[in-house]
Amino acid sequence: MRRVFLNLIGFAVLTIPVLVQAQKPADALDKKVDALIAKMTLEEKVGQMTEVTLDVVSKSNVSTHQLDLDKLKEAIMKYHVGSILNVSGFAYDRKHWYDIISQIQNEAGKDRLKIPVIYGIDAIHGVTYTLGSTLFPQEIAMAATFNRDIVHKAGEITAYETRASYIPWNYSPVLDLGKSPLWPRIYETFGEDPYLVKTMGAAIITGYQGNNVGDKYHVAACMKHYLGYSYPLSGKDRTPAWIPDRYMREYFLPPFAEAVKAGAKTLMINSGEINGVPIHASKYMLTDVLRGELHFDGIAVTDWRDIQYLHDRHHIAATQKDAVMMAVNAGVDMSMVPYDYTFFTYLVELVKEGKVPMSRINQAVHRILKVKYELGLFERPVGNPDDYPKFGSDEFRNVSLQAATEAITLLKNNNNTLPLKKGIKVLVTGPTANTMRSLDGGWSYNWQGEMADKLAVGKNTILKSIEQKIGKDNVTYQPGASFDQLQNIDDAVNAAKNADAIILCLGELSYTENVGNIDDLSLPVAQTQLALELAKTGKPIILVLAEGRPRIVTDAESHSAATIMAYLSGNEGGDALANILFGDANPSGRLSITYPRYTNSLNNYYRKNLENGNPDDKHGYNPLYEFGTGLSYTTFNYSNLHINKTELMDGETLTVSVEVKNTGSVEGKDAVLLYTSQMYASIAPDFKRLRAYNKINLKPGETKTVTFKLTSKDLAFVNDVSKTVTEGGDFKIMIGDQSISFKYISNTVPSRTGRL
Repeated sequence: MRRVFLNLIGFAVLTIPVLVQAQKPADALDKKVDALIAKMTLEEKVGQMTEVTLDVVSKSNVSTHQLDLDKLKEAIMKYHVGSILNVSGFAYDRKHWYDIISQIQNEAGKDRLKIPVIYGIDAIHGVTYTLGSTLFPQEIAMAATFNRDIVHKAGEITAYETRASYIPWNYSPVLDLGKSPLWPRIYETFGEDPYLVKTMGAAIITGYQGNNVGDKYHVAACMKHYLGYSYPLSGKDRTPAWIPDRYMREYFLPPFAEAVKAGAKTLMINSGEINGVPIHASKYMLTDVLRGELHFDGIAVTDWRDIQYLHDRHHIAATQKDAVMMAVNAGVDMSMVPYDYTFFTYLVELVKEGKVPMSRINQAVHRILKVKYELGLFERPVGNPDDYPKFGSDEFRNVSLQAATEAITLLKNNNNTLPLKKGIKVLVTGPTANTMRSLDGGWSYNWQGEMADKLAVGKNTILKSIEQKIGKDNVTYQPGASFDQLQNIDDAVNAAKNADAIILCLGELSYTENVGNIDDLSLPVAQTQLALELAKTGKPIILVLAEGRPRIVTDAESHSAATIMAYLSGNEGGDALANILFGDANPSGRLSITYPRYTNSLNNYYRKNLENGNPDDKHGYNPLYEFGTGLSYTTFNYSNLHINKTELMDGETLTVSVEVKNTGSVEGKDAVLLYTSQMYASIAPDFKRLRAYNKINLKPGETKTVTFKLTSKDLAFVNDVSKTVTEGGDFKIMIGDQSISFKYISNTVPSRTGRL
């Protein structure tokens, strides 16, 4: 299989710059795991590799979810199932979760070896499936904070509340690179930049797992979806990607390498295929690269039904049994089957037939059991309900509010339209104005998030937050349009005539995965028409975009006095937005993606110089708003950009400093972004790349010096033979409106100057 993979996609030498480590001697825990494995039958081992969804052990046709104890007994006692995941329907309260997990673990305790089940859940922006939990902004918005500390804190709180739901395994974070605006899961990513993704990913992983993943307040993280899932050629979910090896290693692999360094315990595999090869069947990707290069030693779990799909969708396995053989031999440790026990049956047969070696089974089971021991499940399979008094607390809510406040991004503010005065009359209109679905997005209370308006009890839509902020008497609401149809637009236009300002809320309803596939990135016509009709009134329009991806809004946006990207900012997003609109909070978010101007102009900010076009080329790089854009109600001045040396040698560190002053009249936070450009290289260099960032708070008139450290590794790229190198030559550093140049001198790689 590896040879076929190499021929198809040209994956070359294994050169990711991760230290090659000698085989470590087994520690006490490894020996403990091996001793348990020595007692296990083949069936018990394969059972540990089997994961089923909760429906498999549940009663059917009941309005309130209940376990079926006979089905549960069959799963544990006959098939020795090692993992269960998901919910049936929508979110449960903590007591119901306690009952479910207790029954499952009690049954596991009756099996011969009493191995606890590891339960997994998608708690991707807070505990998705527990009522009353703290829901944070989605990852795309968390990245816009450019604040690793708040992302880490959100990870800690999510871990706390996941354990408070008696679940020890979180299928998060998404480390896919958000390069394709069409892709329906882009809002689950930390944006389009590899450095931003890898640093935010590491921050949330350490928040999830803490210093001791086995304590009662932390969970095992699951980095996903390894690898290249987010860049399908069509933009649609689970469709083929075409990604060369060099490109994969330059942009897509670094977040996973960083997550391994951060200690992530588990990994979920890409559901798609790259250059015709499904990742679930790629020994090269799952063993050679993941284990050999990255030295990941945790659990590699499939995504939903993805071994079966090797036969059903990808058509590389002639039978389901062949699919199991391919996947397990490639390096899959656990199969999210999830509806039956076919994986168990086929794998037992394959081992007995000699088609899957017992060594591969033992290896997978060792990884699974080790994580269970590390999580403390053998000692504490079910948590204590009294250990989590902060669940859903105001303390946690305030962190979510802060995250949403720092994420929401002010993109335009003509003539200081914002902040608005609280005594004015406003029209609130548009399809995203009065629904929690457009603040929370998918994975909120249930898979598609359609229950958010019912289950986000006590949370405020944008409309309700504005009413609470300035009083209902000052607010008129007319929807004007649904997401794709006009609704009494004349009423909205007439109401606008009596308002001092229009707060126009456009965007998307909740979705995720293939349900969110679209054929056109343009905002639906009805929403644009609403904007154009309101513009005729001459009243100032504050355009608020509540959406999971950057829908094309160029026509509507051209008529706004101010534009705000609200993303999917979570349960506190309405309050955060109202605080920003009326000056009780100062916006500090910066775009974590490039916002395109046209449907077919989807370049990322780290484009090639060739993509800029000629000076008179109207079709060069010309986004509506570039990655990193974000305004404030104050002004910041950058000065005195300084480096400690103009020539950087191998093994040395370049110290970069810049002074930032708040030259405005209000306190504000500023994300200081450091970019580098390489002037010439053997591979056409990116126009610029983010290499460091830091967020600071400044009072009016205050100045702070921000310092960064760069080494040759920070300047590296992957060359045409898939080796990571730093070539000598000229570089430029850019921070704000400041720039400075230096020369890197390499002892091993030839320099590149103006002559190639």
